[in-house]
Amino acid sequence: MRLIKIGVLLVTLVLVGCDTKAKKETDTSHPETPTPDEPGEFAPSEDDIALMDKVQRQTFDYFWDGAQPNSGLAAERIHMDNEYPSDDKHIVTTGGSGFGLMAILVGVERGYISKEQALERYIKIVDFLGKADRFHGAWPHWLDDNTGKTKAFSKYDDGGDLVETAFLVQGLLTVAEYFKDGNQKEEQLVKDIQTLYEGVEWDWYTKGENVLYWHWSKNYGWKMNFPIGGYNECLVMYVLAAASPTHPISKEVYDQGWARNGGITEDTTYYDLPTVLDHYEHDGAPVGPMFWSHYSYLGLNPKGLKDQYADYWTLNRNHALIQYRYCVDNPKDYKGYGENCWGLTSSYSVGGYAGHHPGEMDLGVIAPTAALSSMPYTPKESIQFLRYMYKKQDSLIGKYGPYDAFSLEKNWYVPRYLAIDQGPIPVMIENYRTGLLWKLFMENGDVQNGLEKLGFTYSSM
Repeated sequence: MRLIKIGVLLVTLVLVGCDTKAKKETDTSHPETPTPDEPGEFAPSEDDIALMDKVQRQTFDYFWDGAQPNSGLAAERIHMDNEYPSDDKHIVTTGGSGFGLMAILVGVERGYISKEQALERYIKIVDFLGKADRFHGAWPHWLDDNTGKTKAFSKYDDGGDLVETAFLVQGLLTVAEYFKDGNQKEEQLVKDIQTLYEGVEWDWYTKGENVLYWHWSKNYGWKMNFPIGGYNECLVMYVLAAASPTHPISKEVYDQGWARNGGITEDTTYYDLPTVLDHYEHDGAPVGPMFWSHYSYLGLNPKGLKDQYADYWTLNRNHALIQYRYCVDNPKDYKGYGENCWGLTSSYSVGGYAGHHPGEMDLGVIAPTAALSSMPYTPKESIQFLRYMYKKQDSLIGKYGPYDAFSLEKNWYVPRYLAIDQGPIPVMIENYRTGLLWKLFMENGDVQNGLEKLGFTYSSM
C-alpha cells in the first residue's frame, strides 16, 4: 500500500493485477438480452445479466441522485473525496447532460423511477435550458447551475460550443420521441424541446464556409478557430445540423467540411483490421480514443448505417476490436493489460487528464467506459471486462459505478467520476440489450430527413 499525490489529493491505493432508406417495420419488443443469431454466438449468462443490471443502475444514479440541484442537469464531475481543486462542484456539463437525459430513460424502462418522475425532471431541465445562456442558439460547454450563466471552459472558450450542443440535442430529441403522443403535459414538453432545437443556428456556425466550426464567443469571436473535419466524435452534429427545420446546412458542408472532400476515407489497417475512415486529419495515429465510437452513437444506430464514405457498424466494431487486440498484445508491457482489462479513451489520468488511445498516448491507464460502452460492438470482450471489474477489482467500484480511470502499472486511481464517461455506459448497454435509445432517436422525423439529405441509408430496429 502506498500514497500517491494527485494535485492536492492523497489517495490510498490497493490494486490487484489482472491477467437503403429506413424500412418502417419496427420490432417493439424489448428482450432483456439479444438472442444469438447463430450457434456459437456469444450470449450473456444470468450472472452477466445481473452485472449489467447493477452497472446500469449505478451509472443511472449519477444522473438522477447526483444531478445538479437547481437545473436537474448533469454535474460535470462528482468527486467522492469531495475535493474540487477548480471549485467547480456546481458546474453543469451540457454535452454530458445530453447523455444523462438518455440515461434517465433507461431508468424508466428498467423500473428505477416512474415515467412521471422522469417527466417532472425533464420539465425542470428544459425550463432551465430555455433561460440559460446561448450563443446563436448554441449552449456553452459549461453552465453555472445556480445562474444558468456561462462558465468558461478555457480563456477563449466562453461562448457557444456546437459539439456539446449537438450531444445535448441528441438527448433532448430522444426524450421527445419517448413522450410524443402522450398527455397534455407530455406534449408540451415535446413542443418545448422542438423549440430549443429549432433555436440552434447551425448554419451560422459555418461562417459562410462549407464546414462547421466548434466555437464562437461574444468576447473573442472565432478566435478558437476550430473547423470540424472527420473522423472523430462529431458525426451526430453534422446530422442534426442537416436535419434542422430552421437553420439547416447543405450537403456540401458535410462533404467538404466533415468528409474533407473524400479525404476522410484514407484509412489504414491496424491489428489486421481496416480502420474504415481516417481517424486523424493532422496526426499519424491509426485510431482515436474509444469515445469516438460512443458519443454520436448513443442515438445514431450504426447497425445498417452507411453513406458514400463508410459502413458505420464496421467502423465502430473494428475500432473496439482494434483497441481490444492492442491491449491483449500490450506492446508497452503494462501491468494488467489483457483480454479482461482493456479500453483506452479520454479520462482522468496519472498526470491529470489525457486523451488515451493506442500508440504514443497509451499511458497505462484504463478507463472503464471504453470497454463497457462498447458492448454493442464487442459484447463478449466488454462483458469479460465487466466481470473483471466487479469480481476482481471491486475496490475500483463506487456509488456511481466504476471510477473514471485506473492504472495497475502505476498503482493509481482516483475515486472520481466524469459525466461524459459515466453517461455512455447505461445508454450503450441498453442499446446492446434492447436498442431502446437507437430506436427512439432514429424514429425522429427531422433526424430521418437529415440522414437522407446527407445520403445515408439506414435500417430500423
